[in-house]
Amino acid sequence: MRIFTAALATETNTFSPICIDRRAFEASLYAAPGEHPQTPTLCTAPITVGRRIAAEKGWQLIEGTAAWADPAGLVNRQTYEALRDEILAQLRDALPVNAVVLGLHGAMVADGYEDTEGDLLQRVREIVGPDVLVCAELDPHSHLTEKRVAAADFFVFFKEFPHTDFVDRAEDLWRIAVDTLEGRVAPVMSIFDCRMIDVFPTSREPMRSFVDKLMRIERDDADVLSLSVVHGFMAGDVPEMGTKMLAVTNGNSAKGDALARELGLELFAGRGTYRMPEIDERQAVAQAMTAPAGPVVIADMWDNPGGGTAGDATVVLEELLANNVTDAAIGTIWDPMAVRICMAAGEGAEIPLRFGAKSAPGTGRPIDGIVKVVKLVRNAEMRFGESFAPFGDAAHIEFRGIDIILNSTRAQSFDPSLFSVMGIDPTSKKILVIKSTNHFFASFSKIASEIIYCSAGTPYPNDPAKTPYRRAKRDIWPMVADPHRPERGAA
Repeated sequence: MRIFTAALATETNTFSPICIDRRAFEASLYAAPGEHPQTPTLCTAPITVGRRIAAEKGWQLIEGTAAWADPAGLVNRQTYEALRDEILAQLRDALPVNAVVLGLHGAMVADGYEDTEGDLLQRVREIVGPDVLVCAELDPHSHLTEKRVAAADFFVFFKEFPHTDFVDRAEDLWRIAVDTLEGRVAPVMSIFDCRMIDVFPTSREPMRSFVDKLMRIERDDADVLSLSVVHGFMAGDVPEMGTKMLAVTNGNSAKGDALARELGLELFAGRGTYRMPEIDERQAVAQAMTAPAGPVVIADMWDNPGGGTAGDATVVLEELLANNVTDAAIGTIWDPMAVRICMAAGEGAEIPLRFGAKSAPGTGRPIDGIVKVVKLVRNAEMRFGESFAPFGDAAHIEFRGIDIILNSTRAQSFDPSLFSVMGIDPTSKKILVIKSTNHFFASFSKIASEIIYCSAGTPYPNDPAKTPYRRAKRDIWPMVADPHRPERGAA
């Protein structure tokens, strides 16, 4: 067997002011054919898992380019087209192939392309023809479009949020691909449109039990090859935005259709109960200050670079300063220019510095003052599961008794190693402020005495009922009360 694999991924917040060009991919991950590291980067697990599977089977794995950019706003048209055409040219050179196994995200939007993954998959299908297996692993915070479904044989999405299972789901993807190539199964996809958009953390109930149920069905029903909740991505203003239920069965579309509908309606019935409880910055800081022990983790959940924001909001920091809090650390505030100034000044320097809140309204005010440059790290990285996430050249500064990490490559706060690599012991602090919606939970919950989800400022469109969508459908919950029974009327 000859299998072609490649990855092209980012998550596009169409409301974000931060645009993506080729440099953004190169800052996060750009690997030419055969140069992908041994550890995967979220959407590139099909490549690393594929290496092992191909070696075990004695098959030939032909690697194309792997490119991943940390989430932001619109992707530059020339950048997308160049990366797409690079991969397509590699596929043509690899022909003939028995399968194409891709790592994608599912929420990329480029200038001129509302459905980049659909565009890529359609072009792949045109190259390989109707009989070659085409499949992909995707992030659940994505848009499952008709164009993609028409072009591919099957998809597997991560089940967990935080996404701790991207390697496990790549194993599922390859298991189904191998069984298909060896003639044991014939995967078909069934999709149910839940007609909703919500937040589905699997680190808490009721989503934890729902995902556990999906895995039990996969284990106990031989006809069911894979089940996925496509959460949708509420910051992506595209026509097919929303939550969908996907069932992949072994040639049994009737069963898949019924199962996807049953599970999708069950998911819809729990609407509004999945999301984490959120409080504002004043409540969050007051609660953290009175906690009996630390570290208390305040997740500045909507200034999350993993959702496409800049990650430079100062709203929570301003509240800490207003309350004269000192036993705290902030990780991170994105400010490449401030980092350059700190790098020029050097470790130990005390300098006047303006930092933060430069990207957009609703992110607070820039902070001005005399700061001490404590530690400087070039090309800093933090752990993310078994992999690493870069956050670029970084500066640890101290301002009015608070330790603050400034970074030059936007990245959400995945792991406490974010602090330790910058010379801060996270377990020694009373309060840790991080920028992440829920990916932080898997690692920070191991050291936190308490976790507070804080909704501060307005850097992210986190209330779909109020978001000024122009392209997304409006006949979904919470825009309407029950779109499955329209006679109930609008919310």
